[in-house]
Amino acid sequence: MIRQLLATVFLLAACGEAADHGELPPPIVPDDNPTTDAAVELGRHLFYDERLSFNQAISCSSCHQQRFAFADEVAVSLGATDEPGVINAPSLANVAYASPLTWASASIDSIEEQLLGPMFGTALIEMGMTGNEDAIAGRLRSDAVYVELFEQAFGSAALQSAAVLDDARYALASFTRSLVSSTSPFDAFLAGDTTAISESARRGSELFYSSRLGCGGCHAGLLFTEASRSVAAPTQFTAPFHNTGLYDTDGEGSYPEAAPGLIAETGIARDAGRFRVPSLRNASVTAPYMHDGSVATLEDVIDLYAAGGRGAGRTNQFKSEALAEFTLTESERADLVAFLRSLTDQRLLEDPAHSNTW
Repeated sequence: MIRQLLATVFLLAACGEAADHGELPPPIVPDDNPTTDAAVELGRHLFYDERLSFNQAISCSSCHQQRFAFADEVAVSLGATDEPGVINAPSLANVAYASPLTWASASIDSIEEQLLGPMFGTALIEMGMTGNEDAIAGRLRSDAVYVELFEQAFGSAALQSAAVLDDARYALASFTRSLVSSTSPFDAFLAGDTTAISESARRGSELFYSSRLGCGGCHAGLLFTEASRSVAAPTQFTAPFHNTGLYDTDGEGSYPEAAPGLIAETGIARDAGRFRVPSLRNASVTAPYMHDGSVATLEDVIDLYAAGGRGAGRTNQFKSEALAEFTLTESERADLVAFLRSLTDQRLLEDPAHSNTW
């Protein structure tokens, strides 16, 4: 059974990521922002610096905390003006492989582009940089630490350039690409250490990949999501978005107006309620779950899928065909949770290379 499970895992991995003993292949890095140690270190300083928000109230790390695998512990995070968001802050672990990059957009395909939203967006203010660029750039230029870091990363003239905040954005992208998670107990199990996970987690992994539950169909490969690509497998999955039957607000398939799903970008009715498949790596520390943080625990997530959705959403006409009801015994439910917990990478949560430099 172990050999059969391993074969299944690596077959699924081949669909999304090439794998070698649980190690991830290189991510796709844009030509105009090659990853360097200097850029990563600059990005780490910026990531934890509240001076990057217009009123110095929050940093990137306010919504993406290392102890939560660079996710948040609340359903929706607060921006610099204490305005709540409408989408749950996703984990940044392995964001280098994420494709697409956001919950409900198929068009944003680079971290550099995605960062424009939280940094400069005005429809929902997060960092609130728009209109405050000069003040924020001035803070960076007045800090001796940044004088050295910008020079090391982008050259002696970088900090004085009018494009200093673009360089900051590129450094942030480089830092987040460094947040690679691939050393969980389950990775050790895949590498051949049969003692790395419990018997319960092993049984749970077999359930996860079974045709009866079919979890591995959407949460595919070593990143446990269809929404991924790499140098080894550069082609994006054709359908990394699914409607999981959470809502049907009007009896015609709609989701709440604040977060309607992919339909907001495409205008296509069947895209209502469709959101990106999240990775399950480190899922034990990234609660609450779903695009709006409306599901509290892993056990609740399992119950939701077993029921084929929630409330009126169970009969949503656009609900994914992959979401089939199933039944579990209490011991099977516990086994599945044990498997999901075995995907937690403690090294990522504690690595000083990713920690607050200030």
